[in-house]
Amino acid sequence: MNSTRSFVAALALAFSISAPAFAQRVASPQGSPGATRPIDGKQLPPPDQKFGGEIKDDALQSKPWWAPRVVPPKGAPNVLLIITDDSGFGVPSTFGGVIPTPTMDRIANEGLRYNRMFSTALCSPTRAALITGRNHHSAGFGVISEQSTGFPGYNSIIDRDKVTIGRMLKDNGYATAWFGKDHNVPAFAASQSGPFDQWPTGMGFEYFYGFIGGDANQWQPNLFRNTTQIYPFQGKPPGTWNLVTAMADDAIDYMTRMHQIQPEKPILIKYAPGATHAPHHPTKEWVDKIGAMHLFDDGYEKLRERILENQKRLGVIPKDTKLASWPADMLKPWEQLSADEKKLFIRQVEVFAAYSAYNDHEIGRVIQSFQDLGKLENTLIIYINGDNGTSAEGGPMGTPNEVAFFNGLNKLSAEVQLKWYDVWGTEQTYNHMSAGWSWAFDTPFDWFKQNASRLGGINQNMVVSWPARIKDKGGLREQFVHVIDVVPTILEAAGINAPEVVDGIKQKPIEGTSFIYTFDAKNAKVASRHSTQYFEMMGQWALYKDGWMLSTKVNRAPWEAFGPANPDPLNNQVFQLYNLNADFSQSTDIAATNADKVKEMRAQFLGEAKKYQVFPMDASVAARIVAPRPNITAGRTEFVYTQPMVGLPQGDSPLLLNTSYTVTADIEVPQAGAEGMILTSGGRFGGYGFYLLNGKPVWLWNLVDLKRVKWEGADTLAPGKHMVEFEFKYDGLGPGTLAFNNFSGVGASGTGTLKVDDKVVDTKKMEKTLPMILQWDESFDIGSDTLTGVNDADYKPPFALTAKLNKLTLKLDRPKLSPEDIKKFEGAMRAAADGPVSEDLTVVQKLEARFDKREDCRKQADAKKLGPIERIQFVKTCLQ
Repeated sequence: MNSTRSFVAALALAFSISAPAFAQRVASPQGSPGATRPIDGKQLPPPDQKFGGEIKDDALQSKPWWAPRVVPPKGAPNVLLIITDDSGFGVPSTFGGVIPTPTMDRIANEGLRYNRMFSTALCSPTRAALITGRNHHSAGFGVISEQSTGFPGYNSIIDRDKVTIGRMLKDNGYATAWFGKDHNVPAFAASQSGPFDQWPTGMGFEYFYGFIGGDANQWQPNLFRNTTQIYPFQGKPPGTWNLVTAMADDAIDYMTRMHQIQPEKPILIKYAPGATHAPHHPTKEWVDKIGAMHLFDDGYEKLRERILENQKRLGVIPKDTKLASWPADMLKPWEQLSADEKKLFIRQVEVFAAYSAYNDHEIGRVIQSFQDLGKLENTLIIYINGDNGTSAEGGPMGTPNEVAFFNGLNKLSAEVQLKWYDVWGTEQTYNHMSAGWSWAFDTPFDWFKQNASRLGGINQNMVVSWPARIKDKGGLREQFVHVIDVVPTILEAAGINAPEVVDGIKQKPIEGTSFIYTFDAKNAKVASRHSTQYFEMMGQWALYKDGWMLSTKVNRAPWEAFGPANPDPLNNQVFQLYNLNADFSQSTDIAATNADKVKEMRAQFLGEAKKYQVFPMDASVAARIVAPRPNITAGRTEFVYTQPMVGLPQGDSPLLLNTSYTVTADIEVPQAGAEGMILTSGGRFGGYGFYLLNGKPVWLWNLVDLKRVKWEGADTLAPGKHMVEFEFKYDGLGPGTLAFNNFSGVGASGTGTLKVDDKVVDTKKMEKTLPMILQWDESFDIGSDTLTGVNDADYKPPFALTAKLNKLTLKLDRPKLSPEDIKKFEGAMRAAADGPVSEDLTVVQKLEARFDKREDCRKQADAKKLGPIERIQFVKTCLQ
């Protein structure tokens, strides 16, 4: 017995195991199972350590040795990185807004407020910059992934020489997780065929719970756990399950599990809720709370004035800050609205405000869980309000369906929209508010999301707390900070070096600047260490340099996405200049009296643009949504499926827009008859369905929930084998016209024919088709319908097909431009390049009519060897 005790004691000593070690970690000798080590972090993963034990012929004479586990430096904090969506400077109460955000208030009061945190003006680009510490073009995200093009700054691929903060911290011993929105997976890599290296789990985040893409129905999201689609809302009554709460629940569960398993291991959580991106989907409880407050009854102009007063009172902006005049030519003043418009707009904004308040509340639950676990003291919380300014993509009238905006339909009357008044914000809408509210929520700035040259698009705000480090509680920081500064700040806080080599690949330098120096009260007023920053988004651009800001004048409102683009966005601009040190809100243009400064900063922007992959600059918007990209269906004209399959995302499925196609289903109907979905893509807010309804074949196009065009057989299919076919002949020239800055080829008419066993059972013409997208948070499904259905009046998902599907075949006959078409469009595009966008690029037919005269003027300009600006002016004068 004693010898047994001696053996156990000796064994415990050899492996450094004792009773207290299970309860609290103590330093263990190197080579023991409990040994740990921090690394310098310059090479990831760290090189394997050489075996440090001793090997003899037999184990009893040998000395075991375990490589020490990698841990972060002592004192490294937990990190909670929060970024909300489409939320301007004047939204949260923390910065003078009327929407209550007590969680953000709490962090501000326990830490610091920042009033010069900058974004890129758009979702994916800001998020790519946030997680890599590099500028958005450097990280491949000059635009959102759904608009990617085949250039390094725009391909939506974060290259392996720019690893994320998730990978950096994971390899240094952190637990890493990502909750909510991921808009950084290329649209062509979002299917279950992968590759998954651009998903969160492939970029250093060990756990992911959220959605892939720009937006999500919060009631029925396209939701993933890691890379597996999940449906936790199924079977729940409408309005009872919401992703805003569900992701908070999942984050709390995750951090609790991590704490119970290994309490000393720090965690990084990227927390990225869909709020307040459209659709605005709060719970009824929050809509009722906000509605009872009557915050918006006076209209958006009064709201703007009230927010400005609050901001000055709180001291988060200078007392002399000015507001730009209300853009009455673009957004109708409140007093000019009809009674119906006022009623509708108040409903729209109350739902938006409820969504924002609800989101802040759920963030509060996550933060409280850090406190409940005893981790808040050493947790760095970075809470960024918005990845860009407030969105105006609903247009001046707002919309019950954001998918309509992306198809050029964003001016529905109040009379039409009031049909959705009682269900606004529920699962029946994909809603967005009037741009008048968006302008007000960007107070004290002007313009919106997408506008990279205006502070309303790029000047966010942020609160930061870290109780163990930040002692200047409630302090204000006014230094220039950009989202690329977050990664180096986290690294400095953790005491971790930016890696030089990862997986054998030399890393590009971090382009941001740590703002940890601002945590100390003694540095509250020191100059920003981030002195120069460019901005560019869809042809609008700016340069910040030591308080000066050169901006291009806005030449396109965000909802104006379907016209020909500025062909020379680098030069064909009106330039404005501001001194932000004296003009906080960018209200006074001083370009006219500072021509040399304008010239100097234009040259500086050119240098930055070359350095960070901004070229080739492209001002197109909607055209890039249907631009060619490496969709796994690219180049294929025939697709064959032999069994049910669901969940294929839009970016990886056959696209039936702007093309002729034939869909043929070889099915067998059982003796009892059949019903159910054969094929569908999209959902309630835009898409198509091919199904059996009461035994009869149906093809239906849902035109963004405004109209449904239906082909239907008159007779029930008899038991046995049948060939059911839908053929569509498209009348347009196709998306090839977009390469010539021309939209005439998309959204054209076409004729559809439904056949059963080669017999025509229905035919009709569609005068207009969807030009750009289906509902992109839904999927391409065969044999049943996931998430929402394309026609609630006919069926409810999943509507599984009860016939046997032998084979489903899709054949595409994509239009091709003829040599004559190409010649015509090339001529029109050349003519357009010689004239000002606002005057001569609106209708291609006008350009063609004046082509001969333009050619003559263009030749004269060539002979004079004029520069770009002088050339434009000469040609304009020549044509008069």
